Amino acid sequence: MAPDERYDVVVVGGGAAGLSGALALARARRRVLVVDAGTPRNAPAGHVHNVLGHEGTPPADLLAAGRREVEGYGGEVVDGRVAALGGAEGDFGVDLTDGRSARARRLLVATGLTDELPALPGVAELWGRSVLHCPYCHGWEVRDRAVGVLGPGPQGPVLALLWRQWSDDVVLLTHTGPAPAPEQRELLAARGVRVVEGEVAALDVADGALSGVRLASGEVVAREALVVAPRFRANAELLAGLGVEPVEQVVHGAVRGTRVPADATGRTDVPGVWVAGNAGDVTAQVMAAAAHGMAAATAINVDLVLADARAAAGRAAA
Repeated sequence: MAPDERYDVVVVGGGAAGLSGALALARARRRVLVVDAGTPRNAPAGHVHNVLGHEGTPPADLLAAGRREVEGYGGEVVDGRVAALGGAEGDFGVDLTDGRSARARRLLVATGLTDELPALPGVAELWGRSVLHCPYCHGWEVRDRAVGVLGPGPQGPVLALLWRQWSDDVVLLTHTGPAPAPEQRELLAARGVRVVEGEVAALDVADGALSGVRLASGEVVAREALVVAPRFRANAELLAGLGVEPVEQVVHGAVRGTRVPADATGRTDVPGVWVAGNAGDVTAQVMAAAAHGMAAATAINVDLVLADARAAAGRAAA
């Protein structure tokens, strides 16, 4: 990565979305650079799931394989953190925090999201192990175990019913939210989901794993796993300088976080800038994020093909 070296595409983010996009671009014979800060969202988890052909693979192993594949087709992957993005379509500037820089005709931003967790003692420490959020990612691993659902707000009962698919021992903890409505209580009772009212104060931990949920009253509800509903915040700060601002994303009728607005291919309203993965969709799991990266890459390549053709036509006419 020479100073101010020029690439067809610089990909910001080396997760599933970024590497998938970079792989497609490298195979399209584009000069592509991936800048990876090395902080994938799923790092706390031991394995990735629902990734066809790679079920149960540790996240770091999956990303390492992706890097090798990108580099095998001539793409470059560097460790580093982008400090700023500037310029415009055809000549973007990418400045890293360590002083390195590059130029790019197009940008693919796959910076993911940040899980904003409930501010309760023990939640962050057990995140991705005993404290979970996605049943499709972790439900099988806690099947038939004692599961608590921290469910303040109207989505709590729905979340508890969803996790009931994996265990018949599910408790809904209302925490600081309202008690379920009568019709919700009826559904919960029909599925054997117990409702525990009262504010949660902390988590009890034994041998590095959750053993119970401690209420402000002092009561301890024995649980082996706790489900929380984080707020998903798109890591979109770098895009602000280019005029791209995140918007709220609504999932099942409730605001779950923010995303970068873009079309189905990831193209933003700023010419030459695409997003992929969780930056553009808070619901995307690993497979979906990789698909987003592939879709963005193919759209970027078509955009560059047309730009190259127009340039060639201009030269021929001169």
